Amino acid sequence: MINSTSTQVFEIQELLQAIFTGGFEGDDSFAIWRKPKSNALELIYSPKEEIQKVNLEIESLPPGFIIHPFADQKNQEAFFIEAEHYHRFDLSQPLELSDMPNFLRELIEHQNQDAVPFQIFKSNSSASKNFESAYSEEQSHFEGLVNEVKEGIQKGLFEKVVPARTKTIPLNSDFDLVKSFEALLRKYPNAFVNFFHLPKIGTWLGASPEVLIETKEDQFYTMSLAGTQPANGDNPIKSVAWTQKEIEEQALVSRYIVDCFKKIRLREYEEHGPKTVQAGTLLHLRSDFKVNMKETNFPQLGSVMLKLLHPTSAVCGMPRQPALDFIREKEGFDREFFAGFLGPININQVSSIYVNLRTASLKSDRAIVFAGAGVTEDSDPTLEWEETELKCANIGRILQNPDQ
Repeated sequence: MINSTSTQVFEIQELLQAIFTGGFEGDDSFAIWRKPKSNALELIYSPKEEIQKVNLEIESLPPGFIIHPFADQKNQEAFFIEAEHYHRFDLSQPLELSDMPNFLRELIEHQNQDAVPFQIFKSNSSASKNFESAYSEEQSHFEGLVNEVKEGIQKGLFEKVVPARTKTIPLNSDFDLVKSFEALLRKYPNAFVNFFHLPKIGTWLGASPEVLIETKEDQFYTMSLAGTQPANGDNPIKSVAWTQKEIEEQALVSRYIVDCFKKIRLREYEEHGPKTVQAGTLLHLRSDFKVNMKETNFPQLGSVMLKLLHPTSAVCGMPRQPALDFIREKEGFDREFFAGFLGPININQVSSIYVNLRTASLKSDRAIVFAGAGVTEDSDPTLEWEETELKCANIGRILQNPDQ
């Protein structure tokens, strides 16, 4: 219950309860997120009945939240939740009702305190109409893909391909979406923790470690992130040792970004890394790239690089088209929004778009978790499967045991 004091200060769980309950009851489009290393929780809420789709000229878009599937290369359109209502919560300060905009105050004051958000989601008509595609869960199938990629590399067809698989996580009748989202906020301080609901399209929850592109006033930023191993010990970053296979895999992603710069004849950029970074219980190798858009006279660099980069070699492979063709033909399921991109656009002169990784599609009685692994000529099929298991477990254990 919200504290019945004069200032009505309440906890993050109570705020999330009101947002999820109100959004599901109205079957409205909404997104809620926290950026890496931030103390701010941000919300976009749109009661529009029609789901918007927009082009990728992000500089000309109004403030909102963009969501793009993995493979939609024909028209390059994305789903878009326009910021009809937007609010930013500073989690380091008391959450007071008096500081909330009217739409949130109404959600909080009129909500049913006994309502269970996920039960509302399940009973809502759109929840049962979520598109049900085929999924790929068999270890033998995935390891077969790895071997096929390695054969293709030996024949000179690829340098790298990133096959993916899924894992079904049963959701108990007492599944608590509020607790799961709050657990992601707590356990993944360096990730883009996010949730979005598009009626009749999809409802997703995740904690992505990877920026695709970010523009802030005159600055452009992107990263290359690849290589995965468990974070073990008290100081895992200092004790980590990377294999040649993992170093080369990350270098391929960096070269892919540099090749995109070369295509647009951009030579003035900063590159820093690679360095080891931690995302939840996993470690990765990361390099950072920065460009001053004013000095390079490239104000549309965000849109240009967004189109060039996606899907990156970290989620697809190199060369891109042969790798993409292999994934479409052999993988055996629709990735939907996994390995696509999402994030806030043009909010306070900042656009932050992330690759949709460490993510789950929520259904009425289960979640579908997605994971991929970068396959090179040195890959071992069983080890690549185990890597995907680690990635699936990152989200899966929180969905099933958020209190642990």
